[in-house]
Amino acid sequence: MSVPATQPQGLPARLFRVLLSPWSRFALLVALLATAAGAVLAYEPQRFLADGWPAQLSGAAAVVLFAVAYGSCTTAFVPRPFLNLAAGALFGAQAGTVAALSGTVIGSGMAFGLGRLLGRDALRPLLRARVLTAADRQLSEHGFRSMLVIRLLPGVPFVASNYGAAVSRMSWVAFLSATAIGSVPNTAAYVLAGSRATTPTSPAFLAAFAFIAVSGLAGAAYAWRKRTRLRTAAARA
Repeated sequence: MSVPATQPQGLPARLFRVLLSPWSRFALLVALLATAAGAVLAYEPQRFLADGWPAQLSGAAAVVLFAVAYGSCTTAFVPRPFLNLAAGALFGAQAGTVAALSGTVIGSGMAFGLGRLLGRDALRPLLRARVLTAADRQLSEHGFRSMLVIRLLPGVPFVASNYGAAVSRMSWVAFLSATAIGSVPNTAAYVLAGSRATTPTSPAFLAAFAFIAVSGLAGAAYAWRKRTRLRTAAARA
C-alpha cells in the first residue's frame, strides 16, 4: 500500500507560503518600483543624458548602452518624451530612433514581466468594476490590436499601460510586437525634434512638433470615445 506524501508543516513551510502569496509578491513589486523611483530622484540620470555621452563610448556600443539605460529609466518612471529627445540630441535622427525604440521595447518588456510575475495574481481578483472588466476583456481578447492603438495614439501613461497589459491575459508576443510597431511614429517624431533642438525654426523640427501635437489631440479624442464605449458595454453587461 502506497503511503501518501505529506506536505511539509511547521513555521518554515508557513513562511514559505506567505512569501510566495500573491500579495507578498505585489508588495515586493511596489517596493521595487518605489526604490527605482527613489534612485531616479537621488541620482538624476536624466541630467547625465542631457549633459552628453562619454567620449569613449561611440557607435553601436553607445546605442546599445543607451537602449538598456532607456529601458531601465522608463521602468523607474522617467518620462519617455524626455528620453526620446535625449536620444535625438545624442545620436541624431536615425541612430537615435533605433536606440529609443529598442529602449522602449526593453522597458515595456521589463515592466510587463515584473507585473505578470509579481502583481497579476493579486490584482486580477480586484477587477470587479464593470468598466475594469470591460477593459480587461478588450486587452485579453484583442491584445495586439488594443496595444497597437494605445502605442499609436499617445495619452495613456507608458508605465500604466505596461502594467495594465500585464494584469490582463494578453500574450507576450502580442504585447511586444504591438509595442515595437505602434511606438515608431511618435518615438521618431520626438527623436527628430531632439536632433533639431538647436534649430527650433527648421522645417524638420516644426514638422515633428506638429505631428506630436496632432497625435496627442487624436489620442485624447480616441481615449474619450473609447471610455464612453467601455462604460456603455459595462452598463449592458
